[in-house]
Parts: sequence; structure tokens; C-alpha cells
Amino acid sequence: MTEARTCIDHLVVAARTLDEGVAWCEATLGVTPGPGGAHPLFGTHNRLLKLDGSGPPAAYLEIIAIDPKATPTRAAHQRRWFDLDDPAMHARLAQHGPQLVHWVASVPDIGAAVAALQAIGIPRGPVVSASRQTPEGLLQWHISVRDDGQRLFNGALPTLIQWVGTHPTRHMPDSGVSLRQLRLRHAGAAGLRAALQVLRLKGLTVSDGPAGLTAELDTPAQGRVALLSSP
Repeated sequence: MTEARTCIDHLVVAARTLDEGVAWCEATLGVTPGPGGAHPLFGTHNRLLKLDGSGPPAAYLEIIAIDPKATPTRAAHQRRWFDLDDPAMHARLAQHGPQLVHWVASVPDIGAAVAALQAIGIPRGPVVSASRQTPEGLLQWHISVRDDGQRLFNGALPTLIQWVGTHPTRHMPDSGVSLRQLRLRHAGAAGLRAALQVLRLKGLTVSDGPAGLTAELDTPAQGRVALLSSP
């Protein structure tokens, strides 16, 4: 049995609508994302794409958007995850279209991971339980989401997740798209490095500079593609 470890779980691409996100994926990566589902707690829905060769468990790419037909079951004063309620994010997606905005790290003990960040002065947010239905059954996970929905370090510091039972990539087909590298930038790079160290996240490039993420992907149709987060 593979020992549980902290690792990249998935990349988050935000879109104004899920249709825009699917069109972006087809044009940018040359593949159509697979099915996802709805998140009743946050009033969002997604489409997913397995990133081959990155496991076990494999990482994946999530295209996520607010579901206009859903009302979050989360308390009214609590905002959606990944800054999706932030007017600045709305303007960013309107100007630049769907784009990489964040990433999520899988941890073996999310309570301990959140406490480790809190100990160095980083309030990653409370741990909430979430789920969604799939044809294979109920997916369940614990995830760190602040009440204000902020990503922290402009998206360069990961949200933390701990899956309960089956990882979603177990039922995803191979896509032919693989994650080659994830690079992080932030003016407070020293603080970001310290956070990654306490989380025991290794193999990531962190540099000083304007905040952003760069994910390098190898694709079957488009060759090497760099996904960049805009300011």
C-alpha cells in the first residue's frame, strides 16, 4: 500500500460559465474535459480532466464555475471557495476568459496541516465536509475553506483537501494530458516557501515576483502548453 503523502491534488481553472470553460479546454489543450458534477454547499459545478503520469493518486484539472441555477447551502455570510464571489475575480474572468487561478494539495491529515499553517501565522480556514454525487457513488472530502472564500497568496498557497474513500481520478479515463511542472510566484516568496515546508510539499519552484501560477502541461494535440494566471 502506498503511504499517504502531501502532493498536488488538482489545478483549478475558473470560468464565468462551464460552457466557456469547456470551450477553453478544447481550444487550449485540444481535449474535451470529462464529466464532473455539482457542489450543493457552494453552488458551483465543474468538469474534470485527469492528468496522466502524476500519481498515484493521479492529479487532475478542474474547470469550475458558479452554477446559475443553484443556491449555496453554505451560510449566507460565507462566500464560495476559490474567490468565486470576489468582484475582482469576476472582472478578471470577464477580461481574460477562463484561466488557472489556484491549486489544491492533498494531505493525509487535514486537521494537522491546517494547524501547522496556523502555527506560522497563516489562517488557511476551517475544515468543512463536502460531497457530490457521481455515477460511481458519493464522492466525499474534507477541505479548508475560509469564510471569506479567499485563496491566500493570490492563489499560490494551496487549498488543502483530504479525500474520504475513493479518489475521483480512479474513475476518470486517461486524457493524454500530463502535468510537467507547477511554478509559483509571489512577492512574499519567503513566507510561501515556509508554508510549503510545514506542509511537506516538495518539488515545487517558488520565485519572487508578481503573484501568479504557471502550470506546464504536455498535450497530445497542442504539444507543451503553459497555463498562466493573470494578475
